[in-house]
Amino acid sequence: MTSPLAPTVIQPALWDEPAPHHSLRVVADARDRVAWLRARAHGVTATDVARLSGPRAVPALAMEKLLGSRFSGNAATEHGRRREPAIAAWAGRVYGMTASSALFHAADRREHLATPDGLRERDGRVELCEIKTTASGWSRVPRAYLRQVWWQQYVLGAERSLLVWERHDGFVPVGEPECRWIDRDDREIARLVALADQLLVAMRRDPVGVVRG
Repeated sequence: MTSPLAPTVIQPALWDEPAPHHSLRVVADARDRVAWLRARAHGVTATDVARLSGPRAVPALAMEKLLGSRFSGNAATEHGRRREPAIAAWAGRVYGMTASSALFHAADRREHLATPDGLRERDGRVELCEIKTTASGWSRVPRAYLRQVWWQQYVLGAERSLLVWERHDGFVPVGEPECRWIDRDDREIARLVALADQLLVAMRRDPVGVVRG
């Protein structure tokens, strides 16, 4: 008979269990903005990761997440919000992307979050869509947007993302949207995960002396 004090031995799995489907990992929806913002405040989002260029970016971002940002938007962000449904509709017609406002968590880390602008599934593989507006043409994708896209891929388990951008002149759209497929980069993702975990540690340490109830 086994002693009741004997330690439980957990046998290692013979193979990795598949990650839960992304539809089972929805935390909140941006259509309920209060719940969406509350959920985002306690984790690391793709928007946060876009700003994590390196360890030096961590303290300021941790402070902002603890105290709240004073930035509530400007003419450029408002233009982006207005144009997103039309650009999403274009991505739907041309690439079969379905617009999404869901906030997802990573398969094994509930604090790692992302809200892609759209997604589609092909042969069991998820592909994402991220939408931007810009006043200038891009010779290459801005690095911050690459970080954002790679983080979304990590959170949802996607292999590639369609980055769609629409140029404007004085907030008047110019021509059709442009786009580019961005492949998953696991080396960059590993670096971003490490930075995100540094951010979470900094938030828990309350670096600015914030007392939270």
